[in-house]
Amino acid sequence: MSKLEIKDLQVSVETEDGPKEILKGVTLTIQDGETHAIMGPNGSGKSTLAYSIAGHPKYTVTGGSVTLDGEDVLAMSVDERARAGLFLAMQYPVEVPGVSVSNFLRTAKTAIDGEAPKLRTWVKDVNTALKQLNLDPSFGTRSVNEGFSGGEKKRHEIAQLELLNPKVAVLDETDSGLDIDALKVVSEGVNRFRAQEGKGVLLITHYTRILRYIQPDRVHVFVDGRVAESGGPELAEELEANGYERFLTEAAV
Repeated sequence: MSKLEIKDLQVSVETEDGPKEILKGVTLTIQDGETHAIMGPNGSGKSTLAYSIAGHPKYTVTGGSVTLDGEDVLAMSVDERARAGLFLAMQYPVEVPGVSVSNFLRTAKTAIDGEAPKLRTWVKDVNTALKQLNLDPSFGTRSVNEGFSGGEKKRHEIAQLELLNPKVAVLDETDSGLDIDALKVVSEGVNRFRAQEGKGVLLITHYTRILRYIQPDRVHVFVDGRVAESGGPELAEELEANGYERFLTEAAV
């Protein structure tokens, strides 16, 4: 079972002119088995929400709460959040020269589970995950994200998702920079994850195209650090047809 509950979350970031408030009271709940999509214009706070949930030190939580199955996420360190069952697929995955994909994945799995996976079954699991994402087994010998194409970086993130198997996946613009073939492969990976019992997905995106392959239960429109409106998949269709103008106008009033 999994339940991610965000209540009145307020977050600021330090700038040259002092603290700047980014999230101004975000409330949403992802129940067991649900997929929520967050859409909104640039600068609306979507990525700030993702990184605040994960515990990025750049962001300061000034109010509100985040709980996972009733446990206080904000009181946890970054690694404790991962062990509790949170996963973040980053919008811009970082390069880690000198650390192979295979070593990175096994180290991460060991840290989360508290014990190293059995090598024979682990190698099989890794190769299966890579194959499902159209990545050659030799991919495991490459340094993490170094020299990867945009599509390889995003498919590697989904391989991590499948192997680490968290409770709740926060996917920050996993569709950015993908051609249509890579988008389908990544979407299939996300769908395999969410088809399991007790999983939740928070999917942040600019575009509705990924929602054609990953059907959301709820769609939230982010404007100026707040949820301007929530609805079903039909809300994404409205955004595709009309853009964000209505929500930006209402926020300005």
